[in-house]
Amino acid sequence: MKIAILKERAPGETRVAATPETVRKFAALGCAVAVETGAGVSASITDAAYAEAGASLGDAAATVKDADIVLAIQAPDVGLLKGARPGAMVAALFDPFTRRDRVEAYAAAGLEALAMEFMPRITRAQSMDVLSSQSNLAGYKAVIEAANAYGRAFPMMMTAAGTVQAAKVFVMGVGVAGLQAIATARRLGAQVSATDVRSATKEQILSLGAKPIFVETVAGIEGEGAGGYATEMSEEYKKAQAELVSSHIAKQDIVITTALIPGRAAPRLITDQQIATMKPGSVIFDLAVAQGGNVEGSVADEVVVRHGVTIIGHANTPAKLPADASALFARNHYNFLSAFWDKEQGKPLLDEEIGGAIRLTQGGKIVNERLLGS
Repeated sequence: MKIAILKERAPGETRVAATPETVRKFAALGCAVAVETGAGVSASITDAAYAEAGASLGDAAATVKDADIVLAIQAPDVGLLKGARPGAMVAALFDPFTRRDRVEAYAAAGLEALAMEFMPRITRAQSMDVLSSQSNLAGYKAVIEAANAYGRAFPMMMTAAGTVQAAKVFVMGVGVAGLQAIATARRLGAQVSATDVRSATKEQILSLGAKPIFVETVAGIEGEGAGGYATEMSEEYKKAQAELVSSHIAKQDIVITTALIPGRAAPRLITDQQIATMKPGSVIFDLAVAQGGNVEGSVADEVVVRHGVTIIGHANTPAKLPADASALFARNHYNFLSAFWDKEQGKPLLDEEIGGAIRLTQGGKIVNERLLGS
């Protein structure tokens, strides 16, 4: 069983799908691991480190040749996979809803595409969940970037020259990224508040020492869909939320937005009119900028100033922490394959609950129900 690790080619992608740690673990399962030369350089992993762990190194063609499994961060173009075995598995981020053409190309090539972002949010798949591992880092990085752009200190400081007031940080969206953003801002000494459409997150916000900001006037809206993801809200809720946010946001120094709905454009949380109410020098970090943005006027990988407010958003925030992001993503890959590893056959045998959920293509066809219904 040969596992191939290619160098990432997407613009701005600094991560790598395997580390020396996971190479050793795959070798212990009886796999031969091939890594493209230079694949780990941007994540501070040398070719020598891979070789020491037992991997063979070569160019892309040699790496993919006769591969049974290809592991990647972002799904490589089909052209790079010529030479892989017929029906080879490719586990990566596929962005299936907006890159349908790529999914169709994988089907036509007879490859088995496994979308890691479709990993079900169930207990036994937690260690395989790349969205959670990467969002955790993204939430941390969003606060650090916002703090760097903010022209004042985060914690309250009492000095002989006077008191510096603590920064007020507002986190919108309390998923994995939002919870880490809250925790990071609190560790830096900020006064933190947070909101979400899911009422169940109130306890989580409170447990981290932040103040929950929730719509109380619209009853009976839980806002939680399958797998713990947020769902689209009613117009009544959206109106009430906008009014609440507008009054609260004007008092904030930093706002972190994290709201995403799988398969849809990011919901608009902050309008230009609301930005205009914020104090000059305030900062907004839009973690959803790559999916259309939660903030009006945010632009991926650009710093925008509107009404004296700095708006930041990276198309790929986890890639700003390549070493840690790679380590976690690589472990997600290993945990996924090893959980289904059949020692007698020397390969993973995926079940329907997880394998069926993430499998996009097989036998020359698109087989995923979420895509067949779209």
